[in-house]
Amino acid sequence: MTGIKLAVVGGGSTYTPELIDGFARLRDVLPVDELVLIDPAAERLELVGGLARRIFARQGHPGRIRWTGDLDAGVDGADAVLLQLRVGGQAARNEDETWPLECGCVGQETTGAGGLAKALRTVPVVLDIAERVRRRNPDAWIVDFTNPVGIVTRALLTAGHKAVGLCNVAIGFQRKFARLLDVAPQDVQLEHVGLNHLTWERAVRVGGEDVLPKLIAEHGDTIAADLHMPRTLVERLGVVPSYYLRYYYQHDAVVRELRTKPSRAAEVAAMEWELLRMYGDPALDEKPELLGKRGGAFYSEAAVALTSSLLRTRHSEEGGDVQVVNVLNNGTLPFLPDDAVIEVPATVDARGAVPVPVRPLEPLYAGLIANVTAYEHLALEAALKGGRDRVFEALLAHPLIGQIDYADRLTDELLAHNREHLAWA
Repeated sequence: MTGIKLAVVGGGSTYTPELIDGFARLRDVLPVDELVLIDPAAERLELVGGLARRIFARQGHPGRIRWTGDLDAGVDGADAVLLQLRVGGQAARNEDETWPLECGCVGQETTGAGGLAKALRTVPVVLDIAERVRRRNPDAWIVDFTNPVGIVTRALLTAGHKAVGLCNVAIGFQRKFARLLDVAPQDVQLEHVGLNHLTWERAVRVGGEDVLPKLIAEHGDTIAADLHMPRTLVERLGVVPSYYLRYYYQHDAVVRELRTKPSRAAEVAAMEWELLRMYGDPALDEKPELLGKRGGAFYSEAAVALTSSLLRTRHSEEGGDVQVVNVLNNGTLPFLPDDAVIEVPATVDARGAVPVPVRPLEPLYAGLIANVTAYEHLALEAALKGGRDRVFEALLAHPLIGQIDYADRLTDELLAHNREHLAWA
């Protein structure tokens, strides 16, 4: 790989220095020659871009970093385009996390009514970006880190784009388990299965041996504390659920908890102002410690690994890399349609991502996956075609809602809070 150009849409995000740090540290894996940060927020972009250049300089990276508010110019000639945008910013996220609580439902930016609102705002914008990328450079890969990743990736793939979805949940578990086991992260393989933000670790293999029972027995308290779920649940299931499963397994308790404290969006917004102040310091040339509390841990490592694999010329029969990504089902989970997007280990090479075989899933997990997949199908229909009835149907289908009165009220609230972002509303 030589002369690689990457573009980051949403490059003014406070996340970006995490990504830049990964590009700098892992330049032997992904030798970036040019990196373009793209964002309409010029002031933020200037602060983030300046820090990005200083990080590269400190670590001796020879690549060029520039930034622009012009999407077409920024993606022109890019080998890969990373999407990490947030339509409506933290203000819209704050609404996603608050108005559903008034109806007695979880307020969260990637699931439930808030997650649907984010999908409706995001899908049309992402598809427009992807089409502009395709017109300028049809061979470019799109790596989607924009939530809700499963729905956004499905939209991209349905429209025929060269896209793979990425989340940091799996790599986060890998790193945590490696630390608990005192082994190198690359020695830990996860049997990670489900949908984005709806996954379970069914096995944790080191040297071919499944050490998950040992992990639960010896470190169950630590694992459960990270999940904010009871250790007894992890022991009874014999798997490690994603912490997002808490919204399903403990819905009412989470609603009570969320009603007693500021939204996560409010916390992040305050943190972002402080981060941007720090980014403006010309003496700062590394990602600050505060960024670790912003979220997105290990995102850079996952992004570097995935992008590197996609841009290599070798094919899977010659030994592609296995990584957890969001990819078309295509029969991997036989109870789902082929065009569903699942989150599983896949072999990744220059032709894309192909899921590795998955053991038959227990009904406890398969049932919830099928239910949420049906919701995601309806959510995408609503995002693509609009209409109150489609929004209502998606909310009625969601397992965290599923009641007529709730779905009706949430539909009205969603539309009222998002009219400026929905062309059809």
